[in-house]
Amino acid sequence: MQTRLTAGDAEVTIDPENGCRLAGLRIGGTELLRQGAKYGSFPMAPWCGRTAHGEFRNGGDKHQLPLNSPPHAIHGTVRDGAWRTAAVDERSASFTCELGDPWPYAGRVTQVFELTEDALTLRMGVEAADVSFPAQAGWHPWFLRVLDGPQGASEPVRLDFTAAWQEERGDDHLPTGRRIEPLPGPWDDCFGMPDGVSVTLTWPERLELTVSSRAEWVVIYDEQEAAVCVEPQSGPPNGLNTHPRLVTPIDPLEIEATFAWRRL
Repeated sequence: MQTRLTAGDAEVTIDPENGCRLAGLRIGGTELLRQGAKYGSFPMAPWCGRTAHGEFRNGGDKHQLPLNSPPHAIHGTVRDGAWRTAAVDERSASFTCELGDPWPYAGRVTQVFELTEDALTLRMGVEAADVSFPAQAGWHPWFLRVLDGPQGASEPVRLDFTAAWQEERGDDHLPTGRRIEPLPGPWDDCFGMPDGVSVTLTWPERLELTVSSRAEWVVIYDEQEAAVCVEPQSGPPNGLNTHPRLVTPIDPLEIEATFAWRRL
């Protein structure tokens, strides 16, 4: 059963049975997220984006993940299963998901949603049960390129952000390890923002929404006609191998992001 949060004319729908994704984000009756079982906005953990050939190491142990986007493994495992509802009230909800096969380590992912009249805050934590492991976490929202609703169709969304660098993308869609000056879109690319992620989406004369996070990486994907993705995450694609963040039983990985909006 889906969970619904409301604050003023803002409404959030969460689907814990389908990867605990945001199934809907409506402002004044207008849906902002692409609809469909694969879309909305889903959590990425215990890794984000592509992991090269599905392989990573934890110390001397080498692991193989399923190649769900051949030749790579993509977007983690927690978006694929059911989560347990921990707590719900009118404006907030929390959920948990146990890590396990095909992820080789035991642990838990917790996700918290908090809604106000002008913002949605997302929090996620990745905990190790006993054995430490490298991990990443983030979110993959599919924002509609054109809004529809009581006012009719909007103009296409515009993206505005200032990045310190762009991770150079190789032919295999993985970062090469070189940091380059940000290039114009279209993008399926990772950008570095050492002072924290801040990306503004503007639907002219309708709505402005800013995605912000203390995380330093964001992937921008705008190669599809229906939607654009602004994905704050704790590390770059293939980060299990190139930028590992070790999660231990006493040191979880925690990440937070906010979607804040105003009418134009």
